[in-house]
Amino acid sequence: MNRALPVVRLRVPTHEDAFAWHRIFDDPDVMEFHGGASAELSVYEELTARQRRHDAQLGFCLWTVLDDSGRVIGFTGAQPWERDWGPTGEIEIGWRLAREHWGKGYATAAARQTLERVTAAGLTGVVAMVDARNSRSIAVTRRLGMRLAETFTIPSTRREGHCYRLDLMTPAPDGHTE
Repeated sequence: MNRALPVVRLRVPTHEDAFAWHRIFDDPDVMEFHGGASAELSVYEELTARQRRHDAQLGFCLWTVLDDSGRVIGFTGAQPWERDWGPTGEIEIGWRLAREHWGKGYATAAARQTLERVTAAGLTGVVAMVDARNSRSIAVTRRLGMRLAETFTIPSTRREGHCYRLDLMTPAPDGHTE
């Protein structure tokens, strides 16, 4: 049975969102597949500033996710994969939510809005990089219609990771997109 997804709103992150992200991601469960430990506030201040630049330059970023009451519950969005391993130069989508919002459809709802926005920005495909043990994020990639394209070793942890891909627009024989 398919349940209705919750209502979420995405916005370009503000400087104040750095404080909210720092607070809600200060949870070992949330950070399990992201280094395991909480990041310093300065990391989120730099991250939100970078996302504002991405939005201005690229038309997409990691957006702040708000629930139907307007409360910050995490982020979702897209940004260039800038590491020297994995899908270098491609656009990665991702999501991270406060623990209390897991398993309720928020990540899927927000990620679907991300796909709509990056498609409108002209992207023809995206990737999602997921730790192979992260069954929750793998389930989101499946709900989005992504396919496993590559398995690799994450250099920093030596753990297995997955690269999922999704084609957003299929070129028609006449060169137009469908």
